[in-house]
Amino acid sequence: MQSKISLTALIFFSMISSALDAQNNPSKSILEIYSLEDMERKVIYEETGHFEAPNWSPDGKYLLINQGGLLYKVSTDGSSKIKLPTGAANNCNNDHGISPNGKLLAISNNDKLENAPNGSSRIYVLPIEGGEPKLVTEKYPSYWHGWGPKNKQVVYTARRDDNFDIYRISIEGGIEHKLTADEGLDDGPEYSHDGRHIYYNSMKSGTMEIWRMLADGSNKEQITNDRYSNWFAHPDPTGRYFVFISYHEDQGDGHPAMKAVSLRLFDLSTNEVKVLASFIGGQGTINVPSWSPDGKHFAFVSYEES
Repeated sequence: MQSKISLTALIFFSMISSALDAQNNPSKSILEIYSLEDMERKVIYEETGHFEAPNWSPDGKYLLINQGGLLYKVSTDGSSKIKLPTGAANNCNNDHGISPNGKLLAISNNDKLENAPNGSSRIYVLPIEGGEPKLVTEKYPSYWHGWGPKNKQVVYTARRDDNFDIYRISIEGGIEHKLTADEGLDDGPEYSHDGRHIYYNSMKSGTMEIWRMLADGSNKEQITNDRYSNWFAHPDPTGRYFVFISYHEDQGDGHPAMKAVSLRLFDLSTNEVKVLASFIGGQGTINVPSWSPDGKHFAFVSYEES
């Protein structure tokens, strides 16, 4: 009989398998921008094939996506798509992001390692213009999710001792600091605009909900509590909102691709939640930070069966 912890791990790895299956199937991927000014979505780029997880560059000129283990820069008007050189890291997954000062890029790469039955993803940093990456996390699997406000630390999800928890580490490597210790999956950590809080999603309550803790891991509090499976809270640059993805049906610990989902906006001043858009998506839609620098727009990916 499987223990609850090992079952969590199995679900997480089946999620990774689902993402790989999606990449191998010829679905249509649609890169979109949502505007909070007019509450409308706009398609800027699409193709038959699978790409994921847009980051918005700090200069506002392009979106960074992953596809087939590589990273690409897509101009915000959709007119160009250019490969970003990542050196020996040529098996990147969808956990990547640009530092607040715009100088560095953090990536998670599925390294070719022996004896890595639980996943081989490790975190690297490299210059924003591309180049040879520098290893940050010796231990694996480790999945990047957020930059610290001073560009010197990252937060991430990692499997250690048969459980997925949230950790912080210097970009120079060294000792990793454990911030959660809940049974089951904690995922998607990201700092608030002022660096005071870290938002994340967790199964601590028995269903997947959005949580928040202080940056040192203390004062954990549940933010959402509804019938959806809620993932990947991304605080906006102004500190007023966070956007997140909600599965219409319970997915347990998983966030599979090609499901009925909605993007929702949580107003931190009123605790009101607004549905912005509903479509087919999930894994790959909005795994990583994707707000525009001015906080008026964010990017996401929707999908269509071919």
